[in-house]
Amino acid sequence: MAEELSIKQDGIVSLTENHDLGSLIKPLTKEIHLFDSFVAGTTHLSDKSVLDEIGIGDKLTLKREDNKFDSNAILILTESKKKLGYVPEKDNVIFARLMDAGKLLIARIAKIEKRGSFTQISIGIYLIDF
Repeated sequence: MAEELSIKQDGIVSLTENHDLGSLIKPLTKEIHLFDSFVAGTTHLSDKSVLDEIGIGDKLTLKREDNKFDSNAILILTESKKKLGYVPEKDNVIFARLMDAGKLLIARIAKIEKRGSFTQISIGIYLIDF
């Protein structure tokens, strides 16, 4: 049993076999990749300058929105809290349930493609695990 934690009488936690704790204990916070999607609604932005301010790898905030057209609407905001668009309706049901249950989700920009006047933004959606 080479990598087991044990608690000594003085309350100190140690690894058996004198191994380093780093190989056994995971980081306290990590991002778990859940899904790849895209940003919906970029053609309807009132401030299109936001499209010039984003880059690949940017962290995006996901926020539930009370929306009369979609009860599972999830707003996507840039790091500066500007509206970028939405998680597509076809993809948002599970993510809305997770967020409603108190889970923290974020997105990261994976790819940006400009096609004439249209900009397609591919994102990865991540669960923040504590």
